Amino acid sequence: MLSSPRTPETGAAPAPRRIPVAVQAPDPISREGAVSQLRGRPEIEVREESTGPGTVALLIEDTLDEAALARLRRIVRSEGTRAVLVVGTIRETELLDVIECGVGAIVWRREATAHRLVQAVVAAARGDGDLPSDLLGRLISQVGTLHRGAAGRPGAPSLGLAAREVDVLRLVAEGLDTGEIASKLSYSERTVKNVMHGLTTRLHLRNRAHAVAYALREGYI
Repeated sequence: MLSSPRTPETGAAPAPRRIPVAVQAPDPISREGAVSQLRGRPEIEVREESTGPGTVALLIEDTLDEAALARLRRIVRSEGTRAVLVVGTIRETELLDVIECGVGAIVWRREATAHRLVQAVVAAARGDGDLPSDLLGRLISQVGTLHRGAAGRPGAPSLGLAAREVDVLRLVAEGLDTGEIASKLSYSERTVKNVMHGLTTRLHLRNRAHAVAYALREGYI
């Protein structure tokens, strides 16, 4: 087993990098509640404002409207920040919009414990998807409906996914993490990450959830 790298000054292993998180909420009580759950966690560094790449913005909303979606788009696309959405309710028509904004981690407000928030933040920072199982089922159903409606249209685009990309995406859609996917397919975790990075970069997809939605829409999975 390889030993951890040592710092030259003390000989001790360097501390793991903490994830900078900026909490945005519609009211001070909601914001302070989330901040209090995150503050003191060794993985998290709470910041006042999102500062671009590397930062995770945790956005709290009761419901989604066009203003909330606009904030999501601005944060992810303009500021280059990863996003976690904590939401009370979300309609079918809004779900795909949220995913295509670049949000890969969603937490129900009723389930927003400290453990659940940290889990979602870590997933977002890694570029992984983290959706509640009921939302994942709704996403699959919604994209399947879109795909069936588009079937037979001439000139439909083709993703040209390789077989192993489809295999990886199918397991992502089932909710498996990188290690579980690697074990299932007898790949290394690095290979799984390279497959995901390659297809998301090539197809201009924002994260795992967006990749799954895209592959479902095109009928690959």
